[in-house]
Amino acid sequence: MRTDPSDTADLTAAPAAPPPVPTVLAEDGVLLREGLASVLERFGFPVVASVGDAEALLAAVAEHAPGLVVTDIRMPPDFTDEGLRAAVRLRRENPGLAVVALSQYVELSYATDLLDSGSGRGVGYLLKQRVGDVREFASVLRQVSGGATFVDPEVVRQLLRRRADPLERLTPREREVLALMAEGRSNGAIARRLVVSDAAVGKHVGNILAKLDLPPDEGVHRRVQAVLAYLRGRPV
Repeated sequence: MRTDPSDTADLTAAPAAPPPVPTVLAEDGVLLREGLASVLERFGFPVVASVGDAEALLAAVAEHAPGLVVTDIRMPPDFTDEGLRAAVRLRRENPGLAVVALSQYVELSYATDLLDSGSGRGVGYLLKQRVGDVREFASVLRQVSGGATFVDPEVVRQLLRRRADPLERLTPREREVLALMAEGRSNGAIARRLVVSDAAVGKHVGNILAKLDLPPDEGVHRRVQAVLAYLRGRPV
C-alpha cells in the first residue's frame, strides 16, 4: 500500500503553538517585573509594555490595546490597592480585556468588583507565593486570556468570610481613618494625625461609607453608622 507523504507529515507534525497574546505587565518591583516579563515572553505572551504604577498601566493599555493585562495589586504611591482599582477600571471600559491580578497578600477591596466585571469571564486573581510552577502559571494565563476565570482558593475563602464582616472590605488605611473617626476626630484632625491632606481623608471617608453600604440618607447620620459598624467589629 502506498502512503501519501503529506499524510505522514500531518501525523508526525507537532501541535500548532497557540497564538501569541500581547500583554501589558504592571509590577513596581524592578527585579520581579523583569523576571515576570521573561516568563511571559517564553510562553507566548509578548510584553508590549512593562510599567511600575497604576497610571502608567492605564496609559499603556490605551496605547497598545493588549489581549491580556498582568498586574500587581499594591503599587505606588500608597501601595494599597492601586493596581486592583486600575484593573476594575480597565474592565469597566473594556469588559473583553483579560486581566490577571497578582498579590503578595489577599486584598479584598475591589476584588469582588474585579471578579464580577465582564460577566466574570477572562479574569484571574492569584497569590504570588502560590505561583511556584511557571508552566502552570502560563497555563492559567492562557486559560484566562481565552475567557476562563481563575481565583486562588485562599482568595475565595476570604471573600466568603468577608460577607459576615463588612469591615473586611476596608483597606488598612481606611480602617485607620475609621478608627480615628470612632475617637470623635474631625476630617481635619484625622488629616493632621495621618499627615495627609483634608481631601485625601474625605476620599477615604467616602470609600468607607460606600463599602459599608451606607448610601446618602437624610434621616441617617452615615458617619455615626460607620463608627457603630467599627465598634461592633472589635472587642469592647
